Amino acid sequence: MTKTSTELDLPAAAGVPRRARRSTGRVTLSDLARLTGVTKVTVSRALNSPELVSSETLERVREAVRQTGYTPDLIAGSLASNRSRLVVALIPAMAGSVFQETVAALTAELAAAGYQLLLGQSGYDESREEALLDAIIGRRPAGIVLTGVVHSEASRQKLRAAGIPVVETWDITRSPLDMLIGFSHQQVGEAAARYLRERGAQRPAIVTPGDRRAKLRADAFIDAFEGGWSIPVMSVASPANLGDGRRALARLLDDHPSIDAVFCGADIMALGVLMEARYRKVDVPTRMKVIGYGDQNFAGDTDPPLTTIRIDGTRIGKLAASMLIAKIETGAQKQRKVDVGFTLIERGSA
Repeated sequence: MTKTSTELDLPAAAGVPRRARRSTGRVTLSDLARLTGVTKVTVSRALNSPELVSSETLERVREAVRQTGYTPDLIAGSLASNRSRLVVALIPAMAGSVFQETVAALTAELAAAGYQLLLGQSGYDESREEALLDAIIGRRPAGIVLTGVVHSEASRQKLRAAGIPVVETWDITRSPLDMLIGFSHQQVGEAAARYLRERGAQRPAIVTPGDRRAKLRADAFIDAFEGGWSIPVMSVASPANLGDGRRALARLLDDHPSIDAVFCGADIMALGVLMEARYRKVDVPTRMKVIGYGDQNFAGDTDPPLTTIRIDGTRIGKLAASMLIAKIETGAQKQRKVDVGFTLIERGSA
């Protein structure tokens, strides 16, 4: 078979297979140097500063990379430079969650500055977060992004002792570990209560996930509603799903048929509530008003469109990235604490 001009022959005597060695599982710079007939320094220049080598050498190195499947050892590189380019973010859940915008913004902003984002899913369990942090801190990432401000005391001590820049997100506290970008969940609950009262609701109910932040919103809603009605609450394990919303409303209507509004702790639950209301021929919003939380991408397309509370997840992600990068590269804090607030998006369901 005729070879193309860029294919390289590797003599058996050179002892470098086109696949990674079984002993290490990895092709090295030395392997590329032997394959191309140049020094390791020249290979490194071709990979990192291609303008410093001839076009012929550059093409030989690139063809060797294609043939062998070589990838650079980022860990070794960070050890050599004493600087990691990896940022780790821990979120409770990814699929269908309100954190997707934040993750997308973090990924884009960090990549533009030469950093890579690694995600870990902690669920809604402090012990799970603690186990992940044990694995992460020992690998010395450049920075860490956490969801929420409640962590085990062991986790807090480890994070403080590590000296790694940390940004807590999606919550607010007077005493952040390091840097903080969030909003008040209590104020979210209060805003939802005021909105429903102003629109004539007298007998609301709550359908909510059971995690701490959702509970803060639900408790604040109850305190702010200021009515003689004892507000029923249906709580399910986090993360909640559409079926949880349907089942919760079914149970509420069976036990409290006079309810005239529902505050949902997640948009996906609100979608289930709207579906169950339609199934039972309960008119929304005339007979019952529904308000969600999160403004997920389907909220404007439900029937009727869902009134909900929007958190600017993109802004959270961009701010987290910029604050981390500033501290990693200069040692200085761009800002220590940012309250991004929230917006009540009024649509047809309330």
